[in-house]
Amino acid sequence: MINNPAVILVDVQNDFFTGPLKTSRVSNIIEPLQRLVVAARKNSVPVIYSVDVHYPQDVEVTRRWGKHAVKGTEGAQVIADLKPEEGKDYIVEKRTYSGFYETGLDPLLRSLYKGNGAKTVVLGGLHTNMCIRHTAADAFFRGFRIIIVRDGVEAFNDEDHEQDLKYLDYVYNAKVMLANEIIQEIVK
Repeated sequence: MINNPAVILVDVQNDFFTGPLKTSRVSNIIEPLQRLVVAARKNSVPVIYSVDVHYPQDVEVTRRWGKHAVKGTEGAQVIADLKPEEGKDYIVEKRTYSGFYETGLDPLLRSLYKGNGAKTVVLGGLHTNMCIRHTAADAFFRGFRIIIVRDGVEAFNDEDHEQDLKYLDYVYNAKVMLANEIIQEIVK
């Protein structure tokens, strides 16, 4: 059984699925993440959306990737297939690759489970070699156990995706599991 998990969906937003940062590979992750989110909600496992939200003047990330996920635009919205449940799920905005950097993600995780805190982060979303990797790094540095949803993460190409899954396992001791395997462990 996974100890005090929190499911974190990273950058599951329109601009990553149909906009400037899209890749044909993203459709592969929707259904496994849908199953995981449904199971998490049914079993009182918190679901957190770590979303890229930029201001028009942001340059640090947008200089490299172009304008995307601008606050208040359709591109910054979570895709309809993975829409957050209002009043139940959490949304944490980020402006860099890591879901932790200068956000409220860490205190949120530590406040869960009646103040006992989440112990394990289950990461799904985009991109394996960028925002998933940096969020996993910061989770590791903060002492969280890390699980990567193998069929719920993607990159622009298979080489980057597979290389980073190995990296996450080797460097951060992340357990790489299929959505169904994770669901079996969180179902009470």
